[in-house]
Amino acid sequence: MKIAEPRLRSEPGDVPLPADPAGPRRLGAAWTAIVIGGGLLTIRAANQVGRWLQDHGHRMNVNAPPLTGNVDPRLTTGAGLAVALGAAGVAGADRWSRRIPWRRLLWTAFAAALVWSVALAVWDGAFGLTRSPRSPVDYLAALPLMGSPGRFLSTFVGTIAAYPSHVRAHPPGLALLLQGMNAIGLGGAGWVAALEHTAGALSVPAVLLAVRNVAGEARARAAAPFLVFLPAAVFWSSGDAVFLGVGAWAVVCLILATGARGRRADLLALAGGALAGAGLFLSYGLVLLGAVPIAVAVSRRRWRPLLLALVPIAAWFAAFATAGFWWFDGLTATRAQYAVSLARARPYPYFLAANLAALLVALGPAVWVAVARLRDRRLWLLVGGALVAVLIADLSGLSKAEVERIWMPFMPWIAVATAGAFEGTAARRTWLGINVVWALAIQALVWSPW
Repeated sequence: MKIAEPRLRSEPGDVPLPADPAGPRRLGAAWTAIVIGGGLLTIRAANQVGRWLQDHGHRMNVNAPPLTGNVDPRLTTGAGLAVALGAAGVAGADRWSRRIPWRRLLWTAFAAALVWSVALAVWDGAFGLTRSPRSPVDYLAALPLMGSPGRFLSTFVGTIAAYPSHVRAHPPGLALLLQGMNAIGLGGAGWVAALEHTAGALSVPAVLLAVRNVAGEARARAAAPFLVFLPAAVFWSSGDAVFLGVGAWAVVCLILATGARGRRADLLALAGGALAGAGLFLSYGLVLLGAVPIAVAVSRRRWRPLLLALVPIAAWFAAFATAGFWWFDGLTATRAQYAVSLARARPYPYFLAANLAALLVALGPAVWVAVARLRDRRLWLLVGGALVAVLIADLSGLSKAEVERIWMPFMPWIAVATAGAFEGTAARRTWLGINVVWALAIQALVWSPW
């Protein structure tokens, strides 16, 4: 006797999941094979061309093309934890995401994402967690050079060449944050790693809230396991995970504001603007993430939240300008540093394609297929907005290599395509398993600086 699974209560905006008759299933299988084959060929081509370029004099410092790092297959004592967690997720995450109460789902998704990312990092032991913060090109190396916050901000543009490369590539916000943490006794690589992984994990409930608001709770629940176990978590040991978390909460506040009215909408818009303003002083690239809430606002014809969000953003600009740092001058100085950096040895045409190959690696095959299958116009607002941001970033030429971490803030918004792509428990479990194995393979095969 077959026992039917309990049906979840529908939320406003939910649509019935489509049937899957034999004909469409056969067509879907062929299309899926094309997508998987195309993705693997793209990654393979990026690898082979990258190796050829390096063998012929291009010192690109990308030794596992299209990824930064080195090919270094290894099974360590720390690998068991990640493998066990991945197996448990494949076995139970889909059922868990569909049955537990919504608020508990948000907290559990955050905790699961945090544990998963830490488990991947400690594949290489405790050093795997702190390898990036301890790097001489990372933010902690800048602290002895900064002096007082006021002096740091007022002289940042003029002395930018004196700082490590990651500091030169960004506004001064994260360096200031770490200086503040150090002042209250939370200094050192361990605390930085805790900040990075916690911020990265906090992006998961934010994105789930956005999916629920735009496409309904059933879709959000379907996406939850794929967001928790997204292969990009392999690269969360970097400052870009902080940008990911701040950017995700800025976006969700603005999206919620476009779907609300009255005082609640205004408060959400102000909160979203405050977070967006903070994000702009963490990473110049977060400005592109605005494509996601703008897409939703346009579809809903709700302009007031976006206009209201400009108020706290302007306040951030005014505060930093008063302290001596003008955002546009910082961006100009960063571009000048980029022009004389290793980037000049990285051919633009190659990285135009190799960047996209690196993005495919970080998203995993389940997301490739989900984007190809996606028919839900509501989810396309999120996915399409993120893809527009990626396209602009790629064409700009300001992200040649290392996009497996640099484009991290865009990745979960593309991954929400999984919310509407896989129908049935068996299909969702299979594709989640593929992505988990993919993440474990990246961690096992590539020694990444992150």
